[in-house]
Amino acid sequence: MRRKERRFACPFVAGVDEVGRGPLAGPVVAAAVILPAKPLLRGLTDSKAIGEAERERMDERIRQRALAYAIAEASAAEIDSLNILQASLLAMQRAVAALRLTPFAAWVDGNQPPPLNMPLRTVVGGDGSVPAISAASIIAKVSRDRQMQALDARYPGYGFAQHKGYGTRAHRDAIEAYGVTPIHRRSFAPIARALQARQIDFIDHVSQ
Repeated sequence: MRRKERRFACPFVAGVDEVGRGPLAGPVVAAAVILPAKPLLRGLTDSKAIGEAERERMDERIRQRALAYAIAEASAAEIDSLNILQASLLAMQRAVAALRLTPFAAWVDGNQPPPLNMPLRTVVGGDGSVPAISAASIIAKVSRDRQMQALDARYPGYGFAQHKGYGTRAHRDAIEAYGVTPIHRRSFAPIARALQARQIDFIDHVSQ
């Protein structure tokens, strides 16, 4: 075990992380995971550092080995209402609250703590250095990716299964062609501009 991992090996501490702050569509998803202190689950790292197939394998192993885990989210509408930071913190708060075991403390990736009624520590880069946070990062990422794949069938033509809601060229082209869906984040600048452009086009059409 690496030294930086040994410092964080403590029973009944929940690792907490979120995924999906940057996309133009879909929820922000958070996970909380309590891992057993021993044996260390090998292969844990930041979800962004491994490919999809490996994330799927690790997701299954984490769910089998964890003492407890929970996944929660904040919707696109909540993101628009609260802002993306507050919605992310809300999703993390919900994930910890949903754990079937009450952790002694929570370690959260980043430097912004969610409102939790327990001892809490923020760890910048924790998704790559703290095993429980890495586990949370992985199962949150897998859960969100699966949700975006399901939404691809509900909203065909946008390519959600491929880009997972991120602002790729293909996604922006689809928004221009088909418009904004209910799962798009209307407070995000590219979506706000697309809505404004549609409104202007409608006004111009009516006035002709």
